[in-house]
Amino acid sequence: MTRPLTPGDLLATIDHVLGSPPRSPSATVPASGVICEMLGQCQRRETRSRLPRIALACITVAVTGAAASTSAAAEPAGGEISFNRDIRPILSDHCFACHGPDAAQRQADLRLDTETGSLADLGGRHAIVPGDLQASELVRRITAADPDERMPPADFEHPLSAEQIALLTNWIAQGAKWQGHWSFVSPVRPASPAVRDAAWPRGAIDAFVLARLEAENLAPSPEADKATLLRRVTLDLTGLPPAPAEVDAFLADPSADAYERVVDRLLASPRYGERMAARWLDGARYADSNGYQSDGERFMWRWRDWVIEAYNRNLPFDQFTIEQLAGDLLPNCTLDQRIATGFNRNHRGNAEGGIIPAEYAVEYVVDRVDTTATVWLGLTLGCARCHDHKFDPFTQREFYSLFAYFNNVPERGKAVKYGNSPPVVQSPTRDQQTRLRALDGRLAAAEQAFARLAEQVDAGQRRWEAALVEAAPNDWQLTDGLVAGFSFDGHLTNSALPQTPGRVVDGEAVFSTGRDNQALQFDGRRLIDAGDVGRFGFYDDFTLAAWVRIGEEGRGTIVSRMTDEAQADGYSLSVAGGRIQLNLVKRWLDDALRVQSKRALAPGRWYHIAATYDGSRVAAGVKIYIDGEAAELDVLLDDLNQSFETKQPLRIGGGGGREGRFYGTLDDVRVYGRALDGDEVRIIATAEAISDIAAMAPEHRPAGMTLKIRACFLAEAAPPAVQDAWKNLVDLREERIALVELFPTTMVMQEMPESRETFVLLRGEYDKRGSRVEPGLPASLPPLPPGAPNNRLGFARWLVDPANPLTARVAVNRYWQMLFGAGIVKTVGDFGAQGETPSHPELLDWLACE
Repeated sequence: MTRPLTPGDLLATIDHVLGSPPRSPSATVPASGVICEMLGQCQRRETRSRLPRIALACITVAVTGAAASTSAAAEPAGGEISFNRDIRPILSDHCFACHGPDAAQRQADLRLDTETGSLADLGGRHAIVPGDLQASELVRRITAADPDERMPPADFEHPLSAEQIALLTNWIAQGAKWQGHWSFVSPVRPASPAVRDAAWPRGAIDAFVLARLEAENLAPSPEADKATLLRRVTLDLTGLPPAPAEVDAFLADPSADAYERVVDRLLASPRYGERMAARWLDGARYADSNGYQSDGERFMWRWRDWVIEAYNRNLPFDQFTIEQLAGDLLPNCTLDQRIATGFNRNHRGNAEGGIIPAEYAVEYVVDRVDTTATVWLGLTLGCARCHDHKFDPFTQREFYSLFAYFNNVPERGKAVKYGNSPPVVQSPTRDQQTRLRALDGRLAAAEQAFARLAEQVDAGQRRWEAALVEAAPNDWQLTDGLVAGFSFDGHLTNSALPQTPGRVVDGEAVFSTGRDNQALQFDGRRLIDAGDVGRFGFYDDFTLAAWVRIGEEGRGTIVSRMTDEAQADGYSLSVAGGRIQLNLVKRWLDDALRVQSKRALAPGRWYHIAATYDGSRVAAGVKIYIDGEAAELDVLLDDLNQSFETKQPLRIGGGGGREGRFYGTLDDVRVYGRALDGDEVRIIATAEAISDIAAMAPEHRPAGMTLKIRACFLAEAAPPAVQDAWKNLVDLREERIALVELFPTTMVMQEMPESRETFVLLRGEYDKRGSRVEPGLPASLPPLPPGAPNNRLGFARWLVDPANPLTARVAVNRYWQMLFGAGIVKTVGDFGAQGETPSHPELLDWLACE
């Protein structure tokens, strides 16, 4: 039997082939450097024509000979070459761009990202033949001298090093053993490793760390002194240094569990949740501004508080995940669970006037896919937006199948410039919730107290109505919140501000028979300047109302506070084509809220018109009433981004230029500084006087009359005990409204009633649709758990299913990075082929299983 070839034998062979002078007998070189040395010499010598033959011969000799020795060429310290540790990174960096998962970019029908592809028949040739270097085309091509033959190509920016070539050839010589990518294989809890210094570890983590240190012939550092240890753990768990008194107390505590009690104290501190949340907020791209152009403010701090509270109450990680991704889809979801879904509304929002909303609607969903994949899976799925992933086993179609899970949110691509973009949810703080519960209790008691007076109220109202029939005619109006009231009964007095009457512009006042007494005629020229009243902006709620008889022209402004020019800014209640419009305008075409009634008014007859706006800045916050009944509306524009407040006066019968002047007759014009409810609108739409209503049998009264006479009785004629009970009830209702208006909102996830269709977007462009896709998961990862719904909730549960190989590893790796500065996997956001392999794989899997 011949002895194994030594490194010296290999170098002698190389020197002989290349004609090098013989080396000194004492000259040595480690076996791991033999092939590097050989290739370096081959490149330096003038042997280009012989280089492929020489290189292959030398590599063959080196690998086959040294494999029998104790230390093989280019062999890692651990012995056998590991595909995941040693080979996959080389193939990923140097080969996958042309021979990887992306079918569109694949060259020569060769795949090196799968075992089947690497062993495939390439027309009589094979890239890799396990154990046979001469038959392996890959070896020939990576050592070729001819630039047209050599791989990677000469113009590729990442050429192989001599050591990498040696690793590849040695791996093939060892049998080219393949492994699935380590992060896609479910972790298995490893046994605690044996260590020489068995007294040093205090737990399983210590054992893994010490085993690696001993393998590297290193010893652990000495234990830190108590002051340093306290500073480290306090910074780790709260992000703050310990107070001097805390240091003194720890140093003075000789008990064996002093450190454990410090940890318990720190974990109980509210600062713990803040420390943990800080990193999570970074991953969630948290911000209280939109991030584009003017970077307008928005309010997501209630979601931030939810995260802090979740850490402080030690919410299990699976619940932490599910509630943030799909809390709104949980059965009987709570307010907190809806607030939690703000995680995927933290993306930037573009409110620029010239954008294409459909384009940014796609960008927001892409952001959700990217962020969710990075934070929970440690994957760069965004690389598959435009084409199949070049390095990892994810197709473009699979990207859009994941996209479909997040594509059912009823949002527009154009965000609200200042404030939160729908969908939103009111998110009272804990204190506000406590106050609301207390107020609701008082309100319920007040309602019960008033209900107990029902017989007294009914009897008192009957007596009062009987007396009204015999008395002089009289009327009553709803004045709560009234800021302007013009009856036009032969004058231009504002009943809410008698000292500031209106004045006629462009003509004289012409009165005629009105819906009730007299009214004012408008001829398309004259208008009323009502002065500086009704100054509202887009956060204010208000009501505009009037009795209206339109002319044959069927158009004109009823009441407005806007510049007197065409397509003006401000607000107006108008008639256009016989339909009632409410316009809240900053810019007429692209920064406005404009709605109109589906129903058109007939000219020549009286209608009571009212429009209410709730300060929400969206069309859903507008109601238009015709004769006290809510009208069906068409939304002409729902894109109000900036306040429409102006310095213009309140105008009746005009505003919006000459074309905006009113044709017809107006009566009883009112402006309220609050949004009236439906019952209140019915009251002001009831023109009949109180005395006339009293003369009518109660069973014959329409709803508006019944409401009006009851409101008048309670406000002015009820017995003192009834009035006091009613006033207390009204005050509590108003107090509740005022409290609720202070509640912050949070942008949240919400499913549309019908799922939005999702398509592959060619080259990732929003307007280039390919084939339609359904929600689904990548084929390279486990399927949904049995019985899980194929929606965002099912996806969230899949993320934290024990069968998912990535989530637990990614989570513990982030904690490790937070505590020690670098993760066990340094590329915390990339566990794919381009990411780093774990420095301590067994420790990572132990932590993941734990």
